[in-house]
Amino acid sequence: MWKVGLAENRSRAHFIKRRFRPTSDCRYGSYQAVTGIEMPSVAKTAQTASYISVETLEEENMAKYAIQNKRGAPPRGAYSQGWRAGDFIFVTGTGPMDPSTGNLVGDTIEQQTAQTIDNISAILEADGASLRDVVKVTVHLSDTSHFAHYNSVYGQRFSQPYPVRTTVGSDLGHAPGMLIEIDCIAYSREKTNKRQPRAAMKRAVGRRR
Repeated sequence: MWKVGLAENRSRAHFIKRRFRPTSDCRYGSYQAVTGIEMPSVAKTAQTASYISVETLEEENMAKYAIQNKRGAPPRGAYSQGWRAGDFIFVTGTGPMDPSTGNLVGDTIEQQTAQTIDNISAILEADGASLRDVVKVTVHLSDTSHFAHYNSVYGQRFSQPYPVRTTVGSDLGHAPGMLIEIDCIAYSREKTNKRQPRAAMKRAVGRRR
């Protein structure tokens, strides 16, 4: 598949050289784009230009699918528990809900933090990942004064080096009594058995040509 985009000039790509000339009606600054393809030179390696790139087989067959797990907190709205996109797993904002009943678990920030992380872990495990694969976390607290207490539980569940993290105060009134909500991004290599066999991929490419 051919795709047009913007990127820095690289010697291994074919680039489009664009120049603009005014049309017959220039009152409103109308221009025509005149396009020609040229091979880049070393002197232009720092130039930013439009280019044509060819998607690799790996990009064309990158996995992208929703993740659902009964052991995770059930969605309460129009969203999925998680998504895999290539080697990344995105887990939705998750609260301290009992996966079986959908009811809130715990009255303290410590209890709710533990349950929320349990729910996140279940979603990750459903696609072969774990908390150790998490690289980015965002935490929403109904009251930022809970920070120290939630952080003590969090620090026991995640291992060093810890993921990057942002903690903010948020209105969690959509779920009365909820003190915390967490979403995260994990990096976990896509399992090879979920990809198309190489021979099948080559045949598919041959058909597209």
